[in-house]
Amino acid sequence: MSSAEDPLAKVLWIGGGSAGGKSTMAARLAADHGLTVYRTDEELSAQVQRRLSSSEAPLLHRFLAMDMDERWVNRSPREMLETFHWFRGEGFDLLIDDVRSRAADGLLVVEGFHLLPGLLAPVLHDRRRAVWLLPTPEFREQVVRRRVAAGPHFVDRTSDPGRALANLSERDRLFTEQVRAEVRALGLMPMDIDGSRSIDDVAADLARHFGLA
Repeated sequence: MSSAEDPLAKVLWIGGGSAGGKSTMAARLAADHGLTVYRTDEELSAQVQRRLSSSEAPLLHRFLAMDMDERWVNRSPREMLETFHWFRGEGFDLLIDDVRSRAADGLLVVEGFHLLPGLLAPVLHDRRRAVWLLPTPEFREQVVRRRVAAGPHFVDRTSDPGRALANLSERDRLFTEQVRAEVRALGLMPMDIDGSRSIDDVAADLARHFGLA
């Protein structure tokens, strides 16, 4: 399908690691440039759990069968990374089909960690329309600590919130580094986020990169 025919040609993509500012930047671009935001975390979770069977998404259904300690306390961060359904791309085709149908109505900015570089690259008509926000470990820790302090947080529903939070933080660090390596290997666009620049500055950089400025 040519770019003139495919609604995905009109989509802007913001992927990256946890606490990188994906939602904030998507909302800012949408407000400044009249775009519609598609949040993969909200859209994909509901669709996949409703529509995919255990044979189509085995890791998802295995995760859903676990209790909170099995998910976040009793497994190593590496095992959590390697078996997390979204990090393995379960439901990604469903996501792309849904984005394509939504994009037919106007320009979308799609955000979320679900946008794995190796899976997204084949459907990009223009690689300049995708950016991955990659937080430094220090910045990510600051953001996560603020979120937990603001409460309530799902780690509070485990028997050992401290260990659960440490496991989650390390898993997300590993994921961010995995995404960083994939982005560079594929010649895509990374953007490091370390807290040294304001939201205005990062939003302006993204707007220029996407050709919105």
